[in-house]
Amino acid sequence: MNKKTIEDIDVQGKKVFVRVDFNVPLDDQQHITNDKRIRATLPTIHYLVDHGAAVILASHLGRPKGQRKPELSLKPVAAYFSQLWGTPIKFAEDCIGKPAQDAAAALQPGEILLLENLRFHPEEEKNDPGFAKELAALADVAVDDAFGCAHRGHASNDGITKYLETVAGYLLEKEIKFIGAALAAPERPFVAILGGAKVSDKIGVIANMIDKVDTIIIGGGMAHTFDAAKGLPIGDSLCEPDKYDLARELLAKAEKKGVRVVLPVDVVVADQFAADANRKVVDVDQVEPGWQALDSGPKTSALYTDALQGARTVIWNGPMGVFEFDAFAKGTEAVAAAVAKATEEGAVSIVGGGDSIAALKKTGLSAKISHISTGGGATLEFLEGKVLPGIAALADK
Repeated sequence: MNKKTIEDIDVQGKKVFVRVDFNVPLDDQQHITNDKRIRATLPTIHYLVDHGAAVILASHLGRPKGQRKPELSLKPVAAYFSQLWGTPIKFAEDCIGKPAQDAAAALQPGEILLLENLRFHPEEEKNDPGFAKELAALADVAVDDAFGCAHRGHASNDGITKYLETVAGYLLEKEIKFIGAALAAPERPFVAILGGAKVSDKIGVIANMIDKVDTIIIGGGMAHTFDAAKGLPIGDSLCEPDKYDLARELLAKAEKKGVRVVLPVDVVVADQFAADANRKVVDVDQVEPGWQALDSGPKTSALYTDALQGARTVIWNGPMGVFEFDAFAKGTEAVAAAVAKATEEGAVSIVGGGDSIAALKKTGLSAKISHISTGGGATLEFLEGKVLPGIAALADK
């Protein structure tokens, strides 16, 4: 963490532009259904207000593709944040131009302003210098606390750094420290658990993890591609035949490096993709045509649990099955319990990815994990070892 943070700058009496990730889910009535991303930024906002700053919050919401879409306005988010904060916050009808300039100019220390959706302007995603300059003109200094957008080089997190000194907020700092430390200097044994539907989504992560971990657990839909590549029958299970050669290469690379790869030995198969499908447990070499694997079996769950015993660093991204259906959530639940137990016994655990976090929440074990990442694509790219533009652009210490 050689980047400056909010504690490295003086914000007293200054206007501070804060890039947050308020890209929260809304229902048909424009009500926020999950406020985790908003709450995650509160420590940074509290610090700035407590230290005499006037805070200008900027975020995107959804994918308006450069058009002003009323259903993607941040106005409901401003109303919700006001309730959460306890006092009304101000809202600007645009993020640049006169509405933003006037609102920012009138802002006093201790006050908070939320700008309208950054992505109502196509220049945000294009990282347009002129647009970045207009955003920068609203403030004296900038803070980036939107890890979920760190893999995107946009005007509000990359372009703005050309005009304003930009430092990390507490949330971004925490993400860099936890994930960065796990990848750079992990305490061993280091176990990575990778699930989800497709190998293609996680190629870079698997390849990078093989260079760093002692054990890699592969589950979920992508395990079928590895099984098929090994010549095992997979019935009607989800699979990517164009990735067989890659799967074999990754297994060979792991073997060469002495990395243990744990794949399912039994699976729960169903006769259709449905919550109430007929199901049975079979060994991985007994999957019949007309049946599809939707979860790992009990022997596999025991194997995964065993592989996590004694772990000192654990990274988990992706569920072990179709956890949305209760009948096919057992494998994911077993992994969640094993990761929580490893954490209790001293491991540093990091969970990232929307499905893994949702699965974890369903088990009620979220509080037992060291760090739950707020990034989706950003977490994956960080785990791949890629340089994230939003982090690279921050001011160095």
